Amino acid sequence: MTGSGLSIRQLELADMDAAARVHRAAFDHALPWLRGLHTPDEDRWFYRERMFRECQVHGAFEDDALAAIIAFRSGWIDQLYVLPQAQGGGVGSELLDLAKRAFDRLQLWTFQRNLRARRFYEARGFARVEETDGAGNEEKEPDARYLWTRVSPAGSIGRSATRQFSLARLRPGDTRNGNILGGWPILVFAMPQLDKRLFEKPITCHADQNGHCK
Repeated sequence: MTGSGLSIRQLELADMDAAARVHRAAFDHALPWLRGLHTPDEDRWFYRERMFRECQVHGAFEDDALAAIIAFRSGWIDQLYVLPQAQGGGVGSELLDLAKRAFDRLQLWTFQRNLRARRFYEARGFARVEETDGAGNEEKEPDARYLWTRVSPAGSIGRSATRQFSLARLRPGDTRNGNILGGWPILVFAMPQLDKRLFEKPITCHADQNGHCK
């Protein structure tokens, strides 16, 4: 039971039809210009065959009726929908916290025109790191990718932050870069909000004999 009087639990296959209905009701309310994109049968198939199999799906219930859902997997939030009448009571934040407790780093996509969703994620620590013209999504609607990374306590480095460091040590007497660095470590910190390419794949540098990356 949550502070808002809702109960939250992981959903089972038998709950997927209800999850599909919550998805469609919330989606059509937030994005009415995309209403009717899928039939109810298509929504039910999507939740049974895709979301249930590929994600952890959790739901918030009010008086045994499903009011909100979240589907997440390693590093990604795929779905987060709250029925219009249940919005503003904190249930979306509680579901989002489930995913935050499970992972140190999360990404998600939302549509650029969904300003309420964007404000919701930005207020909860997500940073916009990419925008597209929508050519790559089914709706052909301009979208935005958001990233959240756990903030470590002062004076320590969390697991997600550690993965963003690249550390190398030059051997004493190494003549690369005129031996300016000697035996000191070279530390590179990749800040994903500065360049989206930095967290798409690891950065590697193979130095030639003059110390230049090639």
